[in-house]
Amino acid sequence: MERESQKYQDYIALLKEELVPAMGCTEPIALAYAAAYAKETLGELPTHIHASISGSIIKNVKSVIVPNTGHLKGIPAAIAAGVISGAYDKKLEVLSSLSDERQKEISDYLEKTPIEITHATGCDPFDILLTESTDAHTVTIRICGTHTNVVLLEKDGQILLRKEDQIQKPSLSSTLTLTMESIWDFVESVAIEDVREILDRQILYNTAISEEGLLGDYGANIGSVLLLTGNDIKSRAKAKAAAGSDARMNGCELPVVINSGSGNQGITCSVPVIEYAKELNSGKEKLYRALTLSNLISIHEKQGIGTLSAFCGAVSAGTGAGAGIAYLNGGDYQTIVHTVVNALAITSGIICDGAKASCAAKIAASIDAGILGYEMYQHGQEFKCGDGIVRKDAEATIKGVGIIGKYGMRETNEEIIKLMIS
Repeated sequence: MERESQKYQDYIALLKEELVPAMGCTEPIALAYAAAYAKETLGELPTHIHASISGSIIKNVKSVIVPNTGHLKGIPAAIAAGVISGAYDKKLEVLSSLSDERQKEISDYLEKTPIEITHATGCDPFDILLTESTDAHTVTIRICGTHTNVVLLEKDGQILLRKEDQIQKPSLSSTLTLTMESIWDFVESVAIEDVREILDRQILYNTAISEEGLLGDYGANIGSVLLLTGNDIKSRAKAKAAAGSDARMNGCELPVVINSGSGNQGITCSVPVIEYAKELNSGKEKLYRALTLSNLISIHEKQGIGTLSAFCGAVSAGTGAGAGIAYLNGGDYQTIVHTVVNALAITSGIICDGAKASCAAKIAASIDAGILGYEMYQHGQEFKCGDGIVRKDAEATIKGVGIIGKYGMRETNEEIIKLMIS
């Protein structure tokens, strides 16, 4: 791919758009961002808050610890933290500057401020409608489609911003056509200086939270458990990624570089590849190319599924990781596409039942499938067209998985939400 071409520049822009830092699980952070934005517009602390939110947001906020809150959990905690922070300009790092003293304010605020939660139905899977009020003023904000896509801002009946015709905010991740072939072309031709800064931050942040997950006591400690069962490279790759999720789902305040709007997916498609590169002494250039491959494949798979679904996002990221590991081992284009198809055939049935401790275990399973998909092809084995959801090639299989995740699992998602809030 020519460096001067529009497609090349679009791929660089896509990586910059997708691989951004976030502190904490991104759905509660989106709620906190909305609350901070509304409070800034209101100009004072709200005395009453009402949140009407989609089931998929409820699912992903209900059971996760919100960072920098003193280990508070759930929807009211995320909203209150955003109000106290007020740092809406930091977007997905909105809670990063909360001091210990300000964290105490969150608990006090929750005790005295009514926060009503309504389950919104018939809306976009990613939908937050938040109203903050005092005796004198009222502000309503709506975020829809993606984590920071504000489509409505209203104060005392006056519309300050309205773009509800842009619920799906135009972005490269939603408009750029990716294919396995073009991804491979980009990975092989990219000038390292064009991706170094983006990927160095991903390596630094995601490795740091992985290490913290192994040092601390977070959730079910899946990473630590995996290391007790083995210390070979495959075990370490799964354990270190799982440990990052252990920490992130259970209140760790370290930031993560996300992928497809998800920190867990960002960890999954990067940490195993980084670990394999160390084992193989691959060198920085090969690691950069492998990470570029893993990230782009993960984004490609998520394009068809959408931001939130009943389809576990770790599956896409684990597939990307398998492809990145195959690349580090010298895999060519055919090796990569067969790794992707094999991995998708194994793990595409994992459901998303929200953000919580068990995400770490699902990450480990998805990485295991990615590695197995590669090892199968290395030994002359593959899942073939007609084997379940496997279609004629990688592109068709990815498209089919997207249809299942976006449309086929809608009813599944509703049943999961019913179980979680009953």
